[in-house]
Amino acid sequence: MKPIPALPLQTSEWLNTANPLTLESLKGRVVLIEAFQMLCPGCVSHSLPQAQKARQIFSEGDLAVIGLHTVFEHHEAQGTRAALEAFLHEYRITFPVGIDVRDEGQRLPRTMQTYQMQGTPTTILIDRAGNLRKQKFGRDDDMLIGAEIMALVSESAVDLPDQVADSSSGPKSACDDNGCRIA
Repeated sequence: MKPIPALPLQTSEWLNTANPLTLESLKGRVVLIEAFQMLCPGCVSHSLPQAQKARQIFSEGDLAVIGLHTVFEHHEAQGTRAALEAFLHEYRITFPVGIDVRDEGQRLPRTMQTYQMQGTPTTILIDRAGNLRKQKFGRDDDMLIGAEIMALVSESAVDLPDQVADSSSGPKSACDDNGCRIA
């Protein structure tokens, strides 16, 4: 199987960065995308702190860490820029965060639909060449994600494997400590 190019993120705006980011502009670095919602218990307790830790451990030249605020429920409570800005400030999230575009009348935001995400949190890893290498819904072990990032950081852009890792987990119900599944 040939590597699958990562699809563009469809964002309406960006926080914690002076300029909008694109996956194309991040080629040459491994990219960790953490798709989250402010009211998702697994996002707040595990995946966002894990992304912050990855940002601290790996050099910015090797790893770009970005958040994707992708709201599919409780739009009134968490769907405003002001609410997200306050959330990022309170939780001291300093890496760039894009806001997934949500079309009027559509339940799921565009990037969430494009990547066929099962819910939040969803962790996405993209290699230096811009290929999707992992997409996982739910909680992932810190050591595992660290090892996966290190393996991708260690690869050269011309020496990429022929497979895309897919470690999707089985069904879960609504929201729990691991995440919020699209019902």
